[in-house]
Amino acid sequence: QKQLKIAITELLQPGSPSLPAPFHPETIENLADEFPLRILVAEDNVVNQKLALRALARMGYKAELAKDGREVLEKQAQFPFDLIFMDMQMPEMDGLTATREIVAAYQPEQRPIIIAMTANVLQEDRDACLAAGMNDFLSKPLRFQTLQSAIRLWGQKILDRQVTEAIL
Repeated sequence: QKQLKIAITELLQPGSPSLPAPFHPETIENLADEFPLRILVAEDNVVNQKLALRALARMGYKAELAKDGREVLEKQAQFPFDLIFMDMQMPEMDGLTATREIVAAYQPEQRPIIIAMTANVLQEDRDACLAAGMNDFLSKPLRFQTLQSAIRLWGQKILDRQVTEAIL
């Protein structure tokens, strides 16, 4: 927790010379140009919200925020997202339930990529996320390069899917 607090404090101070390597500006790529994705961050914790949104902004994304699973479903119905970073434990409706509802409501080719973001890092937690229909799993505290790698991997798959749909 102490390391997370230090990293968040430093991350939220632009130009800090003591940023750890994964957050150092030279390692940041503007992935939004390469992978123009509509991203939703589903997170109830204010510190985690700021960390995720700030990291995504450094990659060129203006992500939207949902504070619980119900809000995820409402926003997804209004304007579908390409990628959702979904916390497992949120009030009102947790991430697993919201994911199951998205999976039930959308055909696989129309469904957003859903990546779990959770501090629960046991294998059974990972299995529960995948069983609910999530595509991937990131542990908290989020590491910038891990987030960047996930966007690169899934962004390419989303773009490939969009090209295939356009051809058909």
